[in-house]
Amino acid sequence: MTQESKQWHYHPELPLQDPSVFAKIKNPKAILKWFVSNWLSLSEFVLLVILSLALWLLCYPDIEETQSAAAGWILQSLVTNFFLVLCVAGALHSYFYIRNGQQKNLKFDGRDQTRNNRSFLFSDQVKDNMFWSLSSGVLHLTLFQCFTFWLMANGHVPVISIRQDPILFLLGFILLPIWSALHFYWIHRFLHMPFMYKRFHSLHHKNINIGPWSGLAMHPVEHFLYISSLCIHWLVGAHPMHVIFHVVWLGPGAAMSHTGYESLLIKDKRKLALGTFYHQLHHRFFECNYGNQEMPWDRWFGTFHDGTEDATKATRKRKKAMYS
Repeated sequence: MTQESKQWHYHPELPLQDPSVFAKIKNPKAILKWFVSNWLSLSEFVLLVILSLALWLLCYPDIEETQSAAAGWILQSLVTNFFLVLCVAGALHSYFYIRNGQQKNLKFDGRDQTRNNRSFLFSDQVKDNMFWSLSSGVLHLTLFQCFTFWLMANGHVPVISIRQDPILFLLGFILLPIWSALHFYWIHRFLHMPFMYKRFHSLHHKNINIGPWSGLAMHPVEHFLYISSLCIHWLVGAHPMHVIFHVVWLGPGAAMSHTGYESLLIKDKRKLALGTFYHQLHHRFFECNYGNQEMPWDRWFGTFHDGTEDATKATRKRKKAMYS
């Protein structure tokens, strides 16, 4: 066992390989395999689309209602988003950290969530994370979503019809995670500039040992920048369900990717991909893996940490240079 491996309760095989579809762009079979795995099976992508459909039909206001800035439909959206984040992050936290439903199988960091630490609000990591997620996080999700709905309802931005544009409608769900990953990488790099990091992003990075509530636990300035990913719908034609999917991806999706576990196990079989060691390394070593493993940016721009000791040394050297 290497020195690097001893730091972790669990990690995948190291060094990390490149699972990005962009690394296989000239291989049609690999692209087809990626598509089938992500979109023709019960993946996190498909589950979030199903959740978005249910929310569109049952919970959010009809787009016609959003033509005027009336308090009723805005409050309806706010309450829906509040319970959406509460239920998804709460259910994941309850299963993994209260009921101990999976013990520590596939958990990257073997430690429990932090308590009695005054760097967190209420001296408790979970309570701190819940506060930021359910206050500023939900508020920013709602503000961007409601303004986007208002723009759509009043014809200020192009709107896609399922009946008239079925291919564009389906394609939107495939492209949105790719756009979100691109936006996240560059916003994240900006937030790691020393000025921005010390004042804003350091709040999120108190969560070295992450849990479901850590995903959306951010400073309000970071929430604004992170959720500004929704502004793509102000420029490119979309359906209201795309906006909802985007909201779900940025909100509850962040809780899923920050569980601290690689996958959900059912009868010892991996049934749902959750967190990645790729992002867990970012929370441990900070100045690496700013994006996610589906996009090539970290590899292209020299900020990739592959989980090895050499990569850790390079990351620490880069961090020292940034703050010197």
